[in-house]
Amino acid sequence: MLKLTQTFDIQTDIISSIIAKEETVRRSKDCAGVADTRILNVEKDGGIVYSWRGASGTTRVGKYDPHTKQNKLLYTFDKQVCISSCSLNKEETLLAVSLTQSTQGREESYKPASKCLTLLIEIHPINNTKVLKAVDCRVKVQFLYPDFFRNTALESHLLLAAEDGYVDQYHIPLVKQEGYRVVMQNSERLVRDRVAEEFCWAQWDSGPQRLFYLTCRKKHTLKCVQFFPDRNFETLFELPLELPSNPFTSVRFVNFGHDHYQEQPSEELKLVVFTDRTGTMCVCYSHPLYRRKDSTYTIAFVHKGFSKTYTVALEQTAISASTANLRPLFIHLGYYIVVYLAGHFLHLINCRQQDLLCHSLFLSGADACVDALGADSVVVSVPSRRLLDIQNGRIYTTDLSHDFLLQLLSSSRPEAQRLAGLHCMLVHLGPDQDLEQKIINWISENVMSFDAFDQIQEFILASLYRICYQQSLSLDKVLPYSSVFEKKELPVALTAIPGVKCTPELLAQPVIKGKGRSLQGYWEELQWIIERMKYFEAVPNPRYRTTQIKSDWTKLQAALNSEKKKSSNHLRYLEENTKKVLSMVDTWRLDKRVVPLFQEEDQQQRVLVGLMVDKLREHLNRHLPRLGKKKIDMLVLNYVAKLLELVRHMLESVWLKLKLGPTVLCLKQQGSSEDWAMFHVMCRILEATKGLCLPLPPGYSTLLTVLGVRCLPSHTFLQYVDHGFLQLTEPFVSRLMTDLDNSDGSEELKFSVLKRLPECMEQRVCQLWDHPISSACISREYVRTQLEKYTKTRGSVQLDREKTCFRPEFLPLTYLASILSDMEEQAPNPFEEQENVDARFVEETALKQTMIKLGLEHK
Repeated sequence: MLKLTQTFDIQTDIISSIIAKEETVRRSKDCAGVADTRILNVEKDGGIVYSWRGASGTTRVGKYDPHTKQNKLLYTFDKQVCISSCSLNKEETLLAVSLTQSTQGREESYKPASKCLTLLIEIHPINNTKVLKAVDCRVKVQFLYPDFFRNTALESHLLLAAEDGYVDQYHIPLVKQEGYRVVMQNSERLVRDRVAEEFCWAQWDSGPQRLFYLTCRKKHTLKCVQFFPDRNFETLFELPLELPSNPFTSVRFVNFGHDHYQEQPSEELKLVVFTDRTGTMCVCYSHPLYRRKDSTYTIAFVHKGFSKTYTVALEQTAISASTANLRPLFIHLGYYIVVYLAGHFLHLINCRQQDLLCHSLFLSGADACVDALGADSVVVSVPSRRLLDIQNGRIYTTDLSHDFLLQLLSSSRPEAQRLAGLHCMLVHLGPDQDLEQKIINWISENVMSFDAFDQIQEFILASLYRICYQQSLSLDKVLPYSSVFEKKELPVALTAIPGVKCTPELLAQPVIKGKGRSLQGYWEELQWIIERMKYFEAVPNPRYRTTQIKSDWTKLQAALNSEKKKSSNHLRYLEENTKKVLSMVDTWRLDKRVVPLFQEEDQQQRVLVGLMVDKLREHLNRHLPRLGKKKIDMLVLNYVAKLLELVRHMLESVWLKLKLGPTVLCLKQQGSSEDWAMFHVMCRILEATKGLCLPLPPGYSTLLTVLGVRCLPSHTFLQYVDHGFLQLTEPFVSRLMTDLDNSDGSEELKFSVLKRLPECMEQRVCQLWDHPISSACISREYVRTQLEKYTKTRGSVQLDREKTCFRPEFLPLTYLASILSDMEEQAPNPFEEQENVDARFVEETALKQTMIKLGLEHK
């Protein structure tokens, strides 16, 4: 499951180099001259500080640079000493060392009466040594690594943490002498600040330069001190924790290097804090082993406001006599936290999506084995997702195995593991083109939906979630990431893990202090996330569900199918949204395009695209106004464009796998087995997207209907059409009329299709069919058009189909009769009184008629 990549081996990277430089060892070919080589610390820049016993009985300190693969000698002690803690400053001019009492050697300066001696040594060049502490408790040292160099003044800052329960920060001014010598200035009077006190546990995070510590007064309180580049520091965070009483027998230090002379008690609590730049904070701790039947550990999701305690039943046959190995190892992978107990289980916990256990992955037995780590290995987690194998002197980077996760998709696995593995590959490991291609191949081979979830819906939603979740942690609560929440009842297989008990609890409200600059970056994001979590708990349905637009989509479909549809402002607005999305879709690779999509005007899908953009944008603006309208608008457009690209990518992958060509679009041939397989996959994609009310790329319906008429018998094809599964698009019907001949079967199919078309479309496509019936339709439409033009110039003619006496109706004659009847009705009645009569004209007309009758016309 875990993929460990070795980045450092003390044998090959250090010891071999030392042997090459030790002339006495080279001559004798005796490796005993380089003994006790031990890793002391891993600094923020990746440099590894180590020590070894030289051939002449000295103790030397060196640094390995992982970037240049070079070793550098830092300092040499004349006698053998026991180094319990060591740190090198960023400029490599100072070395801080804590020495414990040693029974070897006779160097009095390094064997004081006190238990621990802490030294500050100038090493550029070796010039001066200052004693910082001489106490009877162990002391840890750690230099701060600011994000930038200070050019105006040379100064280093050193943390000194003592087992007595306090942490001091030393400010060490430096000065250059003779152009190259860097020495301490006024080393006798170093300024120090008290950072923390009365704690029982402390952890150093070298990346963000933070110190976490746990106070154990009346209640256990976790606090965090943030260090800034300008030598200031501030306590910004406090969180009350419900821990067992007396969790530690002595003060414990995490990430302060490794002390090879101090054993860790196996019965006490193990605690570690993980943070991520996106704003997550997880406090992980294992419970004391009062019994050896169960392993109990708690993950406090501070950014979510709750914790979960897991209790795992252990196999008694796998428990060894020692309980040292029954303390789990916590590993941070960003999106996941790994809880690993060698020989027993591996729990991959999703630290961002905690609604269901099925989005985390629990493995046991052989599946939980990590080959690089033996059951007796002493391993500690170090920053930057690395593991340090103390016994073997190796450092590994940790990640998840692609091959193993693909194996989890097999039919022999429980569906909960399949779902967790699928999400892990798509969200955590993506985007990976090769891995995504393998997942699509798996979907095409297992195209039917599973009992507990629909793999196509999960593929689409998880892939879409991946492109957005890193922008803001609050998107976890508003964006859809799984289709299982659309089910009315969740399957039992997805709600529990056999052998694992999960107990959720609410966390106490954390306190985030500080203002202005101190709350920038991570702390500002965490504070806003915690506030939004309160808001999400108070409002109903904060998560966007794609099915919420079904009612609006049904109304729009009715409007589009109506013969009297009119262009409205709303439809024009949706069309503008669609144009923005399609402009972002990768449609310009015409030479590489495989599947004929995005080549036609698909009015229904265009409206659904615009509707989804509108509703998703409205939802995000309502719940996450802090992101800003411009950012939300771009996020939504990318989201919908990626949806269309995902569908196209799935089709292209299956298309190429089946080796389909342009002949697929020819309706004269029956479909092959490959055509049928493609049709099956496309039907499942249509079913999955229709269930979530997701749009499809324009042209999808036409391609699916073409495959349907090639692969299905005519009566089955028409049933698919009548049930709304296949759509009779205008491009498809046009191709049907032109490609098929006028044989009996083809003619029957054409008549059946024409009968199912809206009248407006029927009139357009009839013109493409060379058939007497279509010719009659064309003639009838031509006469109708000409008569309508006549009525516009002569007056309006209303055709009353109920009053006409022609049965069956012959349209041209009916229109002609209607025109004559209408003209007759409009003729003036001479027996009715007329208004607005021209009297002069009437007199002249009457006089003219009288003269004609009297024969006086020519006189």
